[in-house]
Amino acid sequence: MSTPATIDPAQAAERLSTYTVIDVRTPGEYAAGHLPGAHNIPLDHLHTALPALKTVAARGDLLMVCASGNRSVTACEQLAAADIAATTLTGGTSAWAAAGHRVDRDGTARPVWPMERQVRLAAGSLVVAGLALGTRYRPARWLSAAIGSGLVFSAVTDTCGMAAVLSKLPHNRPRTADLDATLQALVR
Repeated sequence: MSTPATIDPAQAAERLSTYTVIDVRTPGEYAAGHLPGAHNIPLDHLHTALPALKTVAARGDLLMVCASGNRSVTACEQLAAADIAATTLTGGTSAWAAAGHRVDRDGTARPVWPMERQVRLAAGSLVVAGLALGTRYRPARWLSAAIGSGLVFSAVTDTCGMAAVLSKLPHNRPRTADLDATLQALVR
């Protein structure tokens, strides 16, 4: 599979009006701050949005965005497999904000922690629980070993199983009505 096209925040700011921006983070992350005019389609719902994204891509360029650029690269690869061209924002929303560009916030939704922070909390809590329980019940230490191994695997493969599990939690999932409204807005 080919490497997706990339654009840095400065170039993206100059061309922002020419793009349809798709933010593939969770709804809570999106609510905490997103590029102006971005539409939220979480990565795990991208397959549902393929028909709408194909229509939008036929009219103009797609810019895929996430927090750091990893999920948006994955989104671009999935779109490329469906013959939809898309560009990813290098460094994601974090780099965009760090460059001093405006970030819009959704005042109606309650922002949640970014996925990376949720993973750190969950992993750290499970390691501490495994060690604490291991003082009374030695096999419980295997929990800490399993989480540590998972973190190493995550770093080596640049994937995160824990993030995939956490993305299924209710506060990280879009309401069906929100996703439907986003898809309808895209095809208009």
